[in-house]
Amino acid sequence: MASLQTLSRSFPGWVFFCCCCCLPLLLTSSLPLKGTSAAHHACRLRKINFQQPYIRNRTYTLAKMASASDKDTDNRLIGQQLFVNIRENNRCYLMKRVVEFVVKDVLLTEAKNQYPYVEEVAQFLASLTSELSSCQLSGKKEHIEKNLEQMKNKMEQLGENGKTKAIGELDLLFDYMENACTDAPKKGGSKKKN
Repeated sequence: MASLQTLSRSFPGWVFFCCCCCLPLLLTSSLPLKGTSAAHHACRLRKINFQQPYIRNRTYTLAKMASASDKDTDNRLIGQQLFVNIRENNRCYLMKRVVEFVVKDVLLTEAKNQYPYVEEVAQFLASLTSELSSCQLSGKKEHIEKNLEQMKNKMEQLGENGKTKAIGELDLLFDYMENACTDAPKKGGSKKKN
């Protein structure tokens, strides 16, 4: 009987705790919305990631510096051609793969000694791909692999200027990632031509 009285005395405290602490956690949990798959939900980033003026400024400044030494104005590595035959729900997965490649094979090479901000931008982009670690492809991957391979081949054909071009297009990469991976994509596109 004594334990029943203790429980009844603490019951209002438990109700208060659950209402104030547990309910908000449940309401803001990252469970997929009805009608969306878990994989699709995992392919989303928060818009706030892209609204940090400091990292946006660093990324755009780095792109501008590299773009100034890019001798090839005819080719584009990061552009709409990446999305040819790619369903909209797979675009974020594609951009995750592009960013992983650019970070590993471009930014974290000798480029980090050639330009300022490279390591900061690489770290930021790597954090985005880490957030997208559970983002999976929906359907067949042949078009994604083909488009990625074309981008890599074009960069390789450009030789040393290929990495410079990739760094010079970091602003495009930033914008395409934002558009493909946030729930409320920005209207329009980048200022650069595709």
